[in-house]
Formats: sequence, structure tokens, C-alpha cells
Amino acid sequence: MATPNAKSWLTVEADSDFSLQNIPFGIFSTPTSLPRVASRVGDYVIDLATLAELGYFNSVHELEDKSVFNESCLNGFIFQGPRAWKAVRARVAELFSHGNEELVGNADHLREIVFHYIDVEMHMPIRVGDYTDFYSSIEHATNVGKMFRDPENALLPNWRHLPVAYHGRSSSIVVSGAEIPRPMGQSLPKDEQQPVFGPSKSLDFELEMAFVVGTDTRLGQRLKAETAEEAIFGMMIFNDLSARDIQKWEYVPLGPFLGKSFGSVVSPWVVTLDALEPFRTQGPAQQPEPLPYLRTSGPRNFDIELEVWLQPEETPATKVCHSNTKHLYWNMAQQLAHHTSNGCNLRVGDLCASGTISGPTPDSFGSLLELTWGGQKPIAMQDGSQRRFLEDNDTVVMRAYAQKDGLRVGFGDCAVKILPAESDEFLS
Repeated sequence: MATPNAKSWLTVEADSDFSLQNIPFGIFSTPTSLPRVASRVGDYVIDLATLAELGYFNSVHELEDKSVFNESCLNGFIFQGPRAWKAVRARVAELFSHGNEELVGNADHLREIVFHYIDVEMHMPIRVGDYTDFYSSIEHATNVGKMFRDPENALLPNWRHLPVAYHGRSSSIVVSGAEIPRPMGQSLPKDEQQPVFGPSKSLDFELEMAFVVGTDTRLGQRLKAETAEEAIFGMMIFNDLSARDIQKWEYVPLGPFLGKSFGSVVSPWVVTLDALEPFRTQGPAQQPEPLPYLRTSGPRNFDIELEVWLQPEETPATKVCHSNTKHLYWNMAQQLAHHTSNGCNLRVGDLCASGTISGPTPDSFGSLLELTWGGQKPIAMQDGSQRRFLEDNDTVVMRAYAQKDGLRVGFGDCAVKILPAESDEFLS
């Protein structure tokens, strides 16, 4: 893999998310090609399928099936295993490192392999079989508990003992750049006795990160928390849109359903844990000590800066949140160990989201529910308007990046535009 100070012969700005030390994976297409596997360096998308066809991966013996780069999702490549992921990243970094002349002098090959990002379309990077949403930020869980339960006992008794989660809907997970209509549903207006059906009036974002499962496990198999990260391919930004009014009315006794399943959004690039290794950090102290099957040693969180920008139509964007993944109480290894602790089997491409990531200060709260404290404290936009919750034609942009000692590894944008609700007439 590229050394911390290695530079590319491609132009890479100092504040680029896609340094030579990143080498993420995604799916792209051009106007004349089908979707296929890519990586990215700076502003340039690298066609891995064509690299393989032209023989540039012939030395990568860890990759047993090079045809996986022609697939329209990363699942086939992920199935090749960690040795292949590492070897491919190392080879791409080698090819694009300053001083390597294998590609730089071949204009014909460059035209087939390297594309500026504005000239391509990014697609959903993985085929998600199952999706699990955790609830791993103690600040978020505490804030919600204060608003909707007993402020003196905001956390439920089980929260500090296990990573709480629910099973979500995978079919409505879409890639950055999507437009999602405001959901319709049942809600119970304040001081009313009967529910009504209509567009959600309390539509919200949830700032999350997600990880992609990188291996199949058999039914009954349990992963150890200490080694569970070996089963993770990489991470993505995850915006778990939430209709708070629909959710509030429906969630007792079985939890979230239609208030969540209408749409969630992921960033188009999957960043590997190898790329994030320099940014490991300790998470919050866990009290009481978790049960043995959830115990991990060493730094298991990552110091990844998170931002949320809210942009009304045709007006400047306003940054409304700045948080960090280091605040997560339950780390990914613990989440995955708990997920399999009952013998639940996993499949390559399964997605596990962190839950809303809130920090200790009001500006670091990861949802409008918290930022406006249930709508009581509206946020001022740069155009002079205010937001309690999302309005029609608002665009939410989430960003995530880690930087340290001149090294930067990021995820790009995770953007979604909220459209007005569609017709309330049901299909016959």
C-alpha cells in the first residue's frame, strides 16, 4: 500500500478525500459503458475492470477471479476476501504513485482507464441483502430518552449492556444523489384522539456511518468481538431518513417500521478499514464492563469528522452539525459480535449502520430532532429561513473525513433531495 507520504502523478489537492492512501471501491458507469468496479484518486475515477482487461492486475495472484470487476456491484469482489482487497489496493496505489511509469506514458490506456468524476455516474456500490440499524451513540440515546421518556432515567436498563438494534428495510437504501419523496403515513396530531393519514410533518435526517459485511457466516456461528473486524470490508456514510411523527405513533411495541423504511442514503465509495487504520482511537469508557462476549481490547473507534449541511432549493447551504465517530459508545466489533451472538448468519454485502452519531455539545447532535430539541429551537438558514424539520426541496449533504499529520482519507458526499409527497391515491 502507498506509504503515508506517497504522492500520485495525478493531481490530488491537499484537501481531497481521495488521497493515494485511500483507494476506496465503488461502482461507476460512463455514457457508453455499463456499471462496473472502480476506485478513485483525487478527482479521477479509475476503471478497475479495464485495468484488469489490459493486464495490469496479472501480478495480483491473491485475486482469483478478475472478472468480478465487470460486475455491477462489489459483492463478487468482496467475496474474494481480505488478501485480495489489500493486494488490489496496493497495486492501484503502485500504478498511480509518482515515479511509476507503467500507465503515465500510455495515452491510449489512460483514455480507457481514467475518468474525471464529473463525467461519470456513480451507482449503489453493494447489493444489500440484509440491513441492521444499531443505536450506538450514548449522547443520541440520552437525548431521545430525555425528550420522550423520563429525563432522570433517559437510558433504558439494557442500553449499557448491549448494542441495541433493529432489522431495517434494505430495498429502499439508495446511493448519494437520489431524490426521495416525502413519506405518507399515519400520525397522531398533538392533543388529538384519532390518527390521521398524510405527508410526514416531522421529516428528519440521521447522521450515521455504516459498515459492509465482508464474509459469509453459517447459521449458528458466532463471531468473537476481538476478531470481528476481520469480517468487515469497509465503511460508508449512511443517512437514515426518519419520519418522526409516523415513527412516534407506530413504534410501540415492535419498533421502527414505516417511519424509517421509505428511504436511506449511502455514499458511493466504500472506504476500507486498512485505509482508516491510522485514525484509530479509544472510544468512551464503558460502564459497567460489558459481558465477556462483547469485550474488546485496544482502540476500536475511528477519529472521523462528520458534517451535515442543509440546503434549501436555490440558496446557499448551512452547516447544521459537526460530529465524530469517536463518540460511539458501542464499536463496530461489538456490534457485529452481538449481531451473531444468537447464531444469526451473515452474508457478504449485508449492511450495519451505527445509529445516529451525536456528540456531547449541541452543535454535534446528529439529527434535527436533537438540534431543534423536538422543533422547539429552530435553526436559522443562510437565506433567512428556519428549519425545525426538513421541508420539501431541501437537500441534505453529509460528509465524513479523517485527517492527521498531513494525511487525509474521506468518503465524499452523501446527498439526498426531499421531494414533495406523491399522490395519496393508492395503486389499484
